[in-house]
Amino acid sequence: MTDEAEPRLDLNRRGDTSDPAPERRGPRQDACSCFDQSRPHPRARVGFHAERQDTSAPGWRHLLELIDEAAADGREEFRPLTELSAEERRQIITLPPSIARLTAVRHLVLYGSNLVRIPPEIGAMTSLEEFTPYTSYRLRWFPYEITRCRKLTRGTVSTRALFGNYKMRPPFPRLQPSPDSVADLDPGNLDPRLRGATAIHSCSVCDRPIEQSGLHQVWISLRVATDVLPLLVSACSSACVAALPGGARDCIPTPHKGGRVDQPASDWD
Repeated sequence: MTDEAEPRLDLNRRGDTSDPAPERRGPRQDACSCFDQSRPHPRARVGFHAERQDTSAPGWRHLLELIDEAAADGREEFRPLTELSAEERRQIITLPPSIARLTAVRHLVLYGSNLVRIPPEIGAMTSLEEFTPYTSYRLRWFPYEITRCRKLTRGTVSTRALFGNYKMRPPFPRLQPSPDSVADLDPGNLDPRLRGATAIHSCSVCDRPIEQSGLHQVWISLRVATDVLPLLVSACSSACVAALPGGARDCIPTPHKGGRVDQPASDWD
């Protein structure tokens, strides 16, 4: 677990951190002021990032090619950002659904990314054992589907950046009411400011198509590999929400809608 400021590179301790080569370095992350990561602020106003991925950007097209290559050669370690220029890295704010094809990857490295969300398709990476999104300071939550990566036992996450983290206890974004039908929604074209994603096609719990049911979103904090992560659940029914496990120790014990919900005291209290 890591929550300190971005470190000097220590290759003897961490190996290749996937920071770009010196000649390719440049501004790689956009600024994010969701909440102050230096002191507790439990009443901060927080929300989801509103950006949509520009799928015409050169960085996105390059990433798609890298995923195709990794899926074809069956590699066990995937470090895509080392192959991108600084400008291309900044263009990537999520990962393509095609990461579901990376079923042989055991270590996914996204060091210093500009990501604001991870797609639920990460749950299809069934060989994943280690996940390194360290210093991805705009990445504040993860999809519940990451719990499908049953072999995942090691992670390196900048925990101070996470909603509800034990150091600062920043709040969680308030989620929308839960409709029993998505007749008035287009699950393939959602507002990320409201739903956290631009598309939700299947239930995080039972995998049933959302289009055939409702959309019940809740937060739950669970230990995933090394750290406790805030997980966004997009369930098809209240029954699937009821089937969720209890929250991690020293976290909100039940699924919740975020907003001004009471949390345990921060580590600073």
